[in-house]
Amino acid sequence: MIYPHFGRFYAIMLVMCLLCPDTAVHAAKPEDTISSPSVQETSSIERAEKEKRQEKQILTLGQLIKKYPDTFKIHGPHVKQIALTFDDVPDPRFTPQVLKILSEQGVKATFFVVGSRAKKHPDLVARIVREGHVIGNHSYNHPQFHKLTMVEYTDQIIKTEKILYGITGYKPKLIRPPYGDITENQLRWAKREGYKIVNWNVDSLDWKGISKEAVKRNIMTTAGQGSIILQHAGGGSTSDLSGTIGALPEVIRELKKKGYTFVTLPRMLKVQKDK
Repeated sequence: MIYPHFGRFYAIMLVMCLLCPDTAVHAAKPEDTISSPSVQETSSIERAEKEKRQEKQILTLGQLIKKYPDTFKIHGPHVKQIALTFDDVPDPRFTPQVLKILSEQGVKATFFVVGSRAKKHPDLVARIVREGHVIGNHSYNHPQFHKLTMVEYTDQIIKTEKILYGITGYKPKLIRPPYGDITENQLRWAKREGYKIVNWNVDSLDWKGISKEAVKRNIMTTAGQGSIILQHAGGGSTSDLSGTIGALPEVIRELKKKGYTFVTLPRMLKVQKDK
């Protein structure tokens, strides 16, 4: 026996097939419909692909210097000025000797301070500033920046900054990364926060414990207009900086004879010493 409501159902389906065959087919087979990715899914895929591309685009220091010329410096203008810079201070063994030579020669320099050492020897940091020199931030304990997370990196800078502010009354604008090493994200943070990153273009290689003659040769063969010279006035427990201390007076005298004047980094780069 065929019930009346089944007859009406088949009649309705027959009319749908005749009037809208596509609709009827799709209504009968909804599993045939293929959905396209949503806008949200597409944007997530694009974002992941962009992040992968950025991970592969790690810039060298040379590329970073070209990309951020106002923030990342390795030399000054091409005029007859030279900036002497001394890293890894303060150190009671070497820093006072360097300060004595600079005083005798009438030269002002820039000293990049390690925060943990400043905490141990605040009197030496105060002396550096008192004698007319400029200080910069050289991290808290001299790590390789590229191995740090952003939180660890910013902590190195800010922790040292607080110590130096407590000793000198100002927060240094200049940062020199240990080993000259910095990533693009770290550089962007420094730029955003108003710092300048300053490396060098003349390396004395004095940290190797080389002779006075070797230190002098490394400097004199490459120093020129706008040079930023890297030396050290502090080091590890086995460091021997007698070569740089012995060479310094001769380097200063000979460069003066060639018509060069010695300036601090803020004066060379025309920036404030503090933030």
